[in-house]
Amino acid sequence: MATYKAVDTCAAEFEAATPYFYSTWESEDEVPPKAAGTKRVMILGGGPNRIGQGIEFDYCCCHASFALREMGIESVMVNSNPETVSTDYDTSDLLFFEPLTCEDVLNIADRVQPDGVIVQLGGQTPLNLARALASAGLPIIGTSVDTIEMAEDREKFRDLLDRLGLKQPASGIAKTLEQARREVARIGYPSLVRPSFVLGGRAMEICYDQTQFERYVAEAFAVAQGQPVLIDRFLEDAIECDVDCICDGEQVIIAGVMEHIEEAGVHSGDSACAIPPHSLAPEIIERIKVAAASMAKSLGVIGLMNVQFAVKKEDGEPQIYVIEANPRASRTVPFVAKATGLPVAKVAVKAMAGLTLAEQGVTSDPKPAHVSVKESVFPFVKFAGVDIVLGPEMRSTGEVMGVADSFSLAFAKGQLAAGTTLPETGRIFISVAREQAKEAMVDVARRLIALGFEIIATSGTARTLSAAGIPVEVVRKLQEGHPNLIDFLIDGRVQLIMNTPRGKGARTDEGRIRAASVMHGVPCITTLPAAEAVVRAMEAQRETPLSVQAIQDRFPAAATAIS
Repeated sequence: MATYKAVDTCAAEFEAATPYFYSTWESEDEVPPKAAGTKRVMILGGGPNRIGQGIEFDYCCCHASFALREMGIESVMVNSNPETVSTDYDTSDLLFFEPLTCEDVLNIADRVQPDGVIVQLGGQTPLNLARALASAGLPIIGTSVDTIEMAEDREKFRDLLDRLGLKQPASGIAKTLEQARREVARIGYPSLVRPSFVLGGRAMEICYDQTQFERYVAEAFAVAQGQPVLIDRFLEDAIECDVDCICDGEQVIIAGVMEHIEEAGVHSGDSACAIPPHSLAPEIIERIKVAAASMAKSLGVIGLMNVQFAVKKEDGEPQIYVIEANPRASRTVPFVAKATGLPVAKVAVKAMAGLTLAEQGVTSDPKPAHVSVKESVFPFVKFAGVDIVLGPEMRSTGEVMGVADSFSLAFAKGQLAAGTTLPETGRIFISVAREQAKEAMVDVARRLIALGFEIIATSGTARTLSAAGIPVEVVRKLQEGHPNLIDFLIDGRVQLIMNTPRGKGARTDEGRIRAASVMHGVPCITTLPAAEAVVRAMEAQRETPLSVQAIQDRFPAAATAIS
């Protein structure tokens, strides 16, 4: 039987009284016994930080410990990453440096005898253990394992949405390649293909034809490792929204509605987003809130739930589609907490431990007093030659946040914090793949000219801009010889690139241009909505200087609780 030894921080010179332990196989065990009348709750962390599962989940685990301490409950943290705050010596009452596997968690539980186990806060890794732990007799508190599995079971979830009168894009599930071909024939193109139960949208791709589908579905089955592959109709030109809510089983609080700046199809962890939504009509936001609340109540969520919606105009009317629901903490929880002043993770954990929202004094949705924009940070500068175009597979390694009285200035601050300095003068290169996007880019180009920038473009985009009366200099495509855009980048004659992709990959001309922009430190925008947001930010910076305000000054009463 596994026993546990305390980490000796004093090199045996003095007696160490540290609260963290590692497993070994000896007769002596140094874990303090559970005192009579004491409650213990075990929190499963996220394990090693990696793309798709990072410090946002660690933030939630830390706040779980803080919340339990406030309730007089001992917290037992299980995590194997020494680089995170959840494994600091003073975060939890007991800390176990152990892998997040069923066997290791059960061994710890045998020793500490927890009154409850929290699996919602560490991302997908602890969620994947939930069923096995519950079957072994561990008391999973908060949302039940059955509810978690219902949200992940496509057919059960579709039935729930049908009962609630909510829409979902056409979807299918396949366990074999032949079954996948039948499903995509029924669903049609473009389709989103992804393996189930993976982190960060790994091997997720948008397929526009059968050739792409055959290539990507094979990779999805390889990554899925025996699990099904999911196929969804992809909604083009849709606005994606994230909703974080807290439910105590009866009452639901909508902590935040976030509008993504990039259109649907860019992973939610990579897309910039804003609280409150910057372009959605109030009645659409209210419909989204009502839909999220009805799902939380129907699922019987106790704690956190994240729902992703897509808003798409059809026949001139906006339609709301449910993309997916996750009855667990999402990577947006820290952002929502700092944008609204509501300690989201703490409130949710107290609800999981038995305190209702009313007993906590949380009875209405928080109303943000400022506009907050979350921007993602990417590691592209470390990987020379990699195409930077965004898609369904998550690629970001961090996040920053800009806060201001307007969306434009908040977005500008977010860009600055992410290391992108928007130019004030110079040349801007525009290259747009789709014809509809070229027309939409005309307004962006016209406003750039009004700001005093020069526009350069490849022949196709240049024709569209010239026809609209916009002065533009034609630059050669890479295959047309020199001087081309890469020569302009080398010479420092381009200050910003707006390049929406026709395809992606380091070997395509577009991919080479985007990779060269990173090498030469030139900002590169790859989506039309982001281009629009950048222009709004540059216009706002001309009119209003940026200012700074500490989070402690914005939320003096809640600063400690949300930091």
